[in-house]
Amino acid sequence: MTPRFSGRLALQQRVLPNYRTPFFDMLAQACDGGMSLFAGQPRPVEGITNGELRISKYAAAHNIHILGGPLYLCYQQGLIDWLAGWDPDALIVEANPRYLATPAAVRWMHARGRKVIAWGLGGGNSLYASQSRWQNFLRQFDALIAYSQRGAKEYAALDFPPQKIFVAYNAAASRPASMPRRHATDSEKQLTVLFIGRLQSRKRVDSLLRACAEIPQPGPRLVIVGDGPERANLESLRRQVYPSAEFIGAKHGDELKPYFAQADLFVLPGTGGLAVQEAMANGLPVIVAKGDGTQDDLVRAGNGWQIEPENYAALVEAMRAALSDPMRLRKMGKESYRIVSEEINLEKMVEVFIQGLNSLK
Repeated sequence: MTPRFSGRLALQQRVLPNYRTPFFDMLAQACDGGMSLFAGQPRPVEGITNGELRISKYAAAHNIHILGGPLYLCYQQGLIDWLAGWDPDALIVEANPRYLATPAAVRWMHARGRKVIAWGLGGGNSLYASQSRWQNFLRQFDALIAYSQRGAKEYAALDFPPQKIFVAYNAAASRPASMPRRHATDSEKQLTVLFIGRLQSRKRVDSLLRACAEIPQPGPRLVIVGDGPERANLESLRRQVYPSAEFIGAKHGDELKPYFAQADLFVLPGTGGLAVQEAMANGLPVIVAKGDGTQDDLVRAGNGWQIEPENYAALVEAMRAALSDPMRLRKMGKESYRIVSEEINLEKMVEVFIQGLNSLK
């Protein structure tokens, strides 16, 4: 049974991306006093699709975006008014020193004897904030929740008490009900490689097209699901390097099921993208580029390959190794399913958040 938080929860986010709404609603369901989420609009260049909450209450922030790139800052107008109106027993904020209104929100809560948890990727590596700035920023919080073990170690290295650091593995998929049925393994069958995600340059789908062309003939069937600003360029590249690649367009929810069912291997050659967890929940082995540390917890030798980002040779080598042994791929897919079923899923993530909240009493 999922533990519960007896009070009223407030949760601050810069934006409300669509992929986070299932988690926020599940967390709200575990709060006896309900939950209100405060978030604003992304910058137009970010390509973030706003989500729609069903259980948690939504309060609109007015995000003021300052500068850009490594100097980006954000001030959220209305934060204190929201806190005063919702009157929460606890507050969770993003652990990001770029968000200028956060210290005032922490002071407001502490002045009323209430606790604040910060939730983030880790700290100490930002061009914007020095180590001492990170330490001063983190010192104001009563506990921290890290996305990954790597993030937790970074917070501990900044002298935050380890006993007040919790690890909620970054999840986008619920605990699967049962292992999906897959087609029979056939060493003579053309294997299917699947990519799902927004088609933008940082996803390196161009590298995936080129890598497929280097696999011995007949090569894999490559299925690319998604849309975005790079689609026209990628379709042009397909005609030059891998004409058989299939561009399906954007699909969501149940529309993705047949593509997962047909696939033998999921590949995410660039940064970002939580579709890897959904692929694992569907019993697929994965190849992913290393990133913020969440991949370290998800992808292991037993269920896939982690490659250095922008390392094309490593991508080709991993794909050759993966596609050379269909039986091994099937075993790795079963391990992917086990990891998402038992260790890294939305239900486990909510449990850790509630554990962190209840530790503050």
